[in-house]
Amino acid sequence: MPMTYQGTVALITGASAGLGVEFARQWAERGADLVLVARRLDRLEGLAADLEKRYGVTAHVVAADLARPGAAAALRAELDARGITVHTLVNNAGFGSHGPFLRQDVAQINEMIQLNVMAVAELTRAFLPDLTADGRGARGPRPRAGGAPRRVVRDLSGRRRPA
Repeated sequence: MPMTYQGTVALITGASAGLGVEFARQWAERGADLVLVARRLDRLEGLAADLEKRYGVTAHVVAADLARPGAAAALRAELDARGITVHTLVNNAGFGSHGPFLRQDVAQINEMIQLNVMAVAELTRAFLPDLTADGRGARGPRPRAGGAPRRVVRDLSGRRRPA
């Protein structure tokens, strides 16, 4: 029997496509209300409508570019203003680049680091008090390679190794 998350709210970043959509579906199927965050509002609204109809949950949408400095704090402030408490955080938003590091665009590298590292840390820090308030605790990815998730190290190095 699958776990139920009724009475909880799951915040899912990168929810407009790929794994983000699947994470949203999985949490909704188990009864969690959702906060869906990504840049593409139209996709978020379509997904929210589908999940609400299919699973009877409430799905809030927030269009935000988490690669921008301060986006995590702005998201926290917006959810506080809406009276939404987050119980689960799925830090799914992210992207990678490929090829030799010296040939990559510096602005894109900086944006990737902001989204894949800084936003993850800032979101986790911003919502950690809520995630631990009910005594169930919080879990997240275990860092590797001096604190950076392996995917980021692999992306920055331009080498492909199994994650």
